[in-house]
Amino acid sequence: MVGDELAYATIRELGARFRRRELSPVELVRAQLARIEALDPALSAFVTLTADQALADARAAEAALRRGDPGPLTGVPVAYKDLYATRGVRTTAGSALLADWVPDHDATCVARLARAGVVMLGKLITHEFAFGIQFPGHRFRPARNPWNAAHIPGGSSSGSGAALAAGLVAGSLGSDTGGSIRGPAAFCGVVGLKPTYGRASRAGVVTLSWTLDHTGPMARTVEDVALLLGALAGHDPADPASSRAPVADYTAGLGQPVRGLRIGVPRDYFHDGLDPEVARAFEEALAALRGLGALVEDVEIPHIWDAWAFMAIMLAEAFAYHERDLRERPGLYGEVLREKMLAGALVSASEYVQAQRLRARLAGAMAAVLRRVDVLATPTTPKPAPTFATVHDPDFPFARSNMAPFNMSGLPALALPCGFSASGLPLSLQLAGRPFDETTVLRVGHAYEQATAWHRRRPPLTPLTGAIP
Repeated sequence: MVGDELAYATIRELGARFRRRELSPVELVRAQLARIEALDPALSAFVTLTADQALADARAAEAALRRGDPGPLTGVPVAYKDLYATRGVRTTAGSALLADWVPDHDATCVARLARAGVVMLGKLITHEFAFGIQFPGHRFRPARNPWNAAHIPGGSSSGSGAALAAGLVAGSLGSDTGGSIRGPAAFCGVVGLKPTYGRASRAGVVTLSWTLDHTGPMARTVEDVALLLGALAGHDPADPASSRAPVADYTAGLGQPVRGLRIGVPRDYFHDGLDPEVARAFEEALAALRGLGALVEDVEIPHIWDAWAFMAIMLAEAFAYHERDLRERPGLYGEVLREKMLAGALVSASEYVQAQRLRARLAGAMAAVLRRVDVLATPTTPKPAPTFATVHDPDFPFARSNMAPFNMSGLPALALPCGFSASGLPLSLQLAGRPFDETTVLRVGHAYEQATAWHRRRPPLTPLTGAIP
């Protein structure tokens, strides 16, 4: 089994070792597969392991290295949330409805990373149809949080967060409708980026909500996320929402200082019901940013509570997408999920339109605030990861989300570690910025990350702690 030094090496470090011939992609893949075999039975992060393809990808990466034309992602082991279509490899969306679906095409994001030379280790579990909470009655076992198996890893990109935290992959892809990249990043102590709406293609990714869905990268450092985004970003004619905005070099500004950058802190809404440990870690993160020379000030976002309209939009669009299967094959949905999706049929046309009007008003208010500051900073989640015992209650309500407002506005938002609770659970900082200004968001996140050591902590995997549900 691969040791922790390699398992937790960054994408940048792996690339350097490959180019110096200190490590071969094939050697790394074999070691990673052994690590997955040893650890994943307790974690359940993987739905499908593609060992043969991984070895073939690794050999192709070695050939590129011998030719002397590798890119920064050549030979890097990644895995995909099981919403991303993968040609010849089943794509389940975490549901019995698609348990045996084998696509004949790759999602655009998968194809772009393949062209960048990554090694595909397999497909990672998602909550059923990316709904956000893995209710009872699902076809597949839920992923466990590597920091404590009694606690959830977040959703819906649960396997993506857990696999990164456990050192099973160097990078992964998630999707984010109301926080499904950033939530698992927060609960698993890794980094996740929801790019600007339209920045990364959704083509070939199973839909939850057409106007709220985002695709994006997850990794263990801000730089690694930036490297992945560089391969993903760009116009895709197969995605009607895809933007033609120019693609930046997302790593170019990472070493620049943040002195003089203006960081706005909206406390209304985002600090409602905040756990004291989260509040303390957040204030310490702000102090660290001040110490780096950033100008930190409180701001108000008018109409921030309009974010409640998120649920009406998401439910209505999820029902519209699933309506035929809900009527014709209802038994293939988990019972609780089926009931919640059917609730989308109760959202009237008038209510949906009014929710979209509130959404536009909120987006306008956020844009106005971001003309005065460069970045917004909030806690990613109000509390550390809850236990499975809490969220297995079918009546468990959707908590008010600190992440959904940035799906409503489409703004880029980054989650990264900023501390730990007394019980050893990760805590997370969220940074958001102007449309298509991922470079500034990543710059601030990288500066904070380099000034702290939270991202270097590793979960106690041997033995895996916490009761497994």
